[in-house]
Amino acid sequence: MATLPKPREFAPVRWRPLAAHDLPVVAALELRIHAAPWSERNFRDALAAGYSARVGVRGERIVAYGVLMLGPGEAQLLNLSVVPESRREGLGRALLSQIIDDARRLYAEQLFLEVRVGNRAAIELYEQAGFVAIARRVAYYPPGEPGAAREDALVMRCALVTSFPR
Repeated sequence: MATLPKPREFAPVRWRPLAAHDLPVVAALELRIHAAPWSERNFRDALAAGYSARVGVRGERIVAYGVLMLGPGEAQLLNLSVVPESRREGLGRALLSQIIDDARRLYAEQLFLEVRVGNRAAIELYEQAGFVAIARRVAYYPPGEPGAAREDALVMRCALVTSFPR
């Protein structure tokens, strides 16, 4: 008789604000994840500017992180990343949900983001969360690999509220 494979079990992830002591680790992860990574200085500047940023920690390891910039009436998701070995576990969805909740709580009426047009998994995640494509930035991202062409960015928007209580 055949048996089904046992589902993978994962230790729980604890979500917390990104702290200054996390920056070297997050910057190193960023180098592994992205073709055009943020530097440690970029993350430090985001914290100094008061951007909302958080990490997901499993055990003692950071496995996901995100950065949200707020402006009057709107917000922009600047970075949402999950380490490769922790993908397909729902961490990106969980982090995106928290970021959307943060933006709503801080009275943003809409949330914007940019994503590489070739990143189908991310685009599907964003669409499932209510984002719609509103524009395309031609040759926006540096090449993902040496010798490759620059990649377009898809600009996406999610309406967060229709009105606020007065």
